[in-house]
Amino acid sequence: MTGLDRPRRLRRTPAMRRLVAETTLEPRQLVLPMFVADGLEEPRAISSMPGVLQHSMDSLRKAAVEAVTAGVGGLMLFGVPRHEDKDATGSQASDPDGILNRGLRALADEVGDSTVIMADTCLDEFTDHGHCGVLGPDGSVDNDATLHRYVEMALAQAAAGADLLGTSGMMDGQVGAIRRGLDAVGRTDTGILAYAAKYASAFYGPFREAVASSLEGDRRSYQQDPANRREAIRELQLDLAEGADIVMVKPAMSYLDILRDVADHSTVPVAAYQISGEYAMITAAAERGWIDRRGAILESLMGIRRAGADIVLTYWATEAAHWLS
Repeated sequence: MTGLDRPRRLRRTPAMRRLVAETTLEPRQLVLPMFVADGLEEPRAISSMPGVLQHSMDSLRKAAVEAVTAGVGGLMLFGVPRHEDKDATGSQASDPDGILNRGLRALADEVGDSTVIMADTCLDEFTDHGHCGVLGPDGSVDNDATLHRYVEMALAQAAAGADLLGTSGMMDGQVGAIRRGLDAVGRTDTGILAYAAKYASAFYGPFREAVASSLEGDRRSYQQDPANRREAIRELQLDLAEGADIVMVKPAMSYLDILRDVADHSTVPVAAYQISGEYAMITAAAERGWIDRRGAILESLMGIRRAGADIVLTYWATEAAHWLS
């Protein structure tokens, strides 16, 4: 057995494994997605995402402080308007008094510059048809009319205190339109977190409950086809050329190959979103005793980091940050 190559020497003890670890997982690399719902006095549970809440304004502030204290790198906020406030153009999205913009101001007031405040810059929560943009006469999403609404939404979010705007709608030219709109009014310091590769996934289901989505049909005419890999790099290159500050892949779990491709080609930081369906699957299996919950959560996050994500959006951000601290 002399001369045998023995890689196990570097796995022998926890100290040795820590010394040679190739990938790290730290609280600062995690971002917590949060939901704030209009008209709530108390937080409301989301049945398909046990442990995740639609927040009232008060509980939003408290959860934000807990996350920041745990060391998470950022907060991504989604707004949930009342059903009667939705309309065809998602007017609540750009209303300074709309629920999302009120929530952003609350976060800015509560945690300030101690974390990075991010906003979902998309219309789907606010439209009565549930699509991510304005519909044309034929019922399809009108790309260029939607860009106009995105700019209005972006300006309202920047004024409310968002540091980064999450362009999740997958409209052609959305990053460039928002960048020009921000720069035109002097908002040159507001950054863009571009959803460069966002796929039409079956794993978004629980999120639809979380935002009380009104969607009928699907979003396959604007989100990417799960069959396509090269297309993600085309989208990445366009977003970079239009001024993206950070790019993101969504979902994470079923698209780790895409994440690796994007990380290999990107000149800016890369994020990945561990989405609602991923959260729900691990949670359900752990509740049934089929997997070790903590181990599965940390392993899944490490896998996303190993595939190339500098930043991971996860509903476990605060809890994982406590474990890692």
